[in-house]
Amino acid sequence: MQTLIHQATIINGGKSFIGSVLIEGERIKKIFTKEIPYSQLKGIKIIEAKNKYLIPGGIDEHVHFRDPGLSYKADIPSESKAALAGGITSYMDMPNTNPQTITQSLLEKKYEYAAQRSAVNYSFYIGATNENIEEIIKTNPSNVCGIKVFMGSSTGNMLVDNDETLSKIFRMAPMIVVLHCEDEDIIRRNTEIYRQKYGENVPISCHPFIRSREACYKSTLKAVNLATKYNTKLHILHLTTAEEMNLFSSGPVKDKKITAEVCIQHLYFDDRDYQKYGTRIKCNPAIKSEKDKQALWQSLLSDKIDTIATDHAPHLLSEKSNSYFKAPSGGPSIQHSLIAMFEFVKKGKITAEKVVEKMCHAPADLFNIDNRGYIREGYYADLVLIDPNKKWTVTPENILYKCGWSPFEGITFSNKIEKTFINGKLGYDNGIIIPDILGKRLKFNR
Repeated sequence: MQTLIHQATIINGGKSFIGSVLIEGERIKKIFTKEIPYSQLKGIKIIEAKNKYLIPGGIDEHVHFRDPGLSYKADIPSESKAALAGGITSYMDMPNTNPQTITQSLLEKKYEYAAQRSAVNYSFYIGATNENIEEIIKTNPSNVCGIKVFMGSSTGNMLVDNDETLSKIFRMAPMIVVLHCEDEDIIRRNTEIYRQKYGENVPISCHPFIRSREACYKSTLKAVNLATKYNTKLHILHLTTAEEMNLFSSGPVKDKKITAEVCIQHLYFDDRDYQKYGTRIKCNPAIKSEKDKQALWQSLLSDKIDTIATDHAPHLLSEKSNSYFKAPSGGPSIQHSLIAMFEFVKKGKITAEKVVEKMCHAPADLFNIDNRGYIREGYYADLVLIDPNKKWTVTPENILYKCGWSPFEGITFSNKIEKTFINGKLGYDNGIIIPDILGKRLKFNR
């Protein structure tokens, strides 16, 4: 059976144009830029898409789906369905699970599990520790997305703080290294200062001063210097400060060895929002000032920042509702990240073409993903149809995260994901998850 998405506004490759996309099997068979006579459409399923946006499926290179070991708060089946509803057709999941994904055996077990349960396409990072360099260098660059290094502790502490180990990782890594950058000594020092001042009742507004801009900048600078010394392909995750922007260069992602990511929460919120949202927006690195947020936006638009991701990291609301030190960092966002960025399009903050570049094209280019991230003939038909004139409100009833809440709850968006295709199959249709749709393991041209 062939399917034709007919007369959509296709956003792809920096351009927008009216056209139609023919799907055959798992792939894009043909892209039409002219009207097709209906006499040629016999036997073809037609999806009318006039006045709708058609974009490549989003690729989120930074998620925590919590499987294995933490599945009471999230798991691959639940969060991949939330991704599907959010127009995210591929994800790359982090290793700070239980057990931690730090051996080739544990890594392959995650792949085997996802093959039977993930509603969208998937890949998994192998995690670095101070002791597992031998496991890291065994990693196959063609079927594993990358190596994750925590240069700052976070949920499921995997802190790599041994300088000799860090140098080995940067020198010997067989593929891209992605980093969480915060200086642990600075964070510990700041924590003690604020604990002495407030005891256990530290206000959430102090979070960006404990996990401070100095902690972020010092660690990011160290990582950039190491990557420069060893010519490592490096991607720094969830940047948050204006100062860090001076460490990156503008230009196409394909031309860079050192690249940068921003997450949706750091573009959407700033420190003024702690009063309203409290620990719901506690994340590491911390959401910082309005000035920092604007610097992130400027760097995104000038191509110093290369990708937009989520750091989707669910916790139960009962966990998040604790006092500052007891409330874990992180929150769910993958169902709403793409649509939140298209809301910024409506406000004139960014173009639709730039959103597609940063959430679809650039992750595919950066990680050398095989045949995904673009609307091209012969590519996998990972496609998203968006209604740009459909208002809806985020409510508990339409949130698909297993944890059941979202920092976007109560917000009304004026764009809506209408349909999501995974490998040529319709997986999400106007609020309904189609059962038994499974994604594929991502492959990489390395």
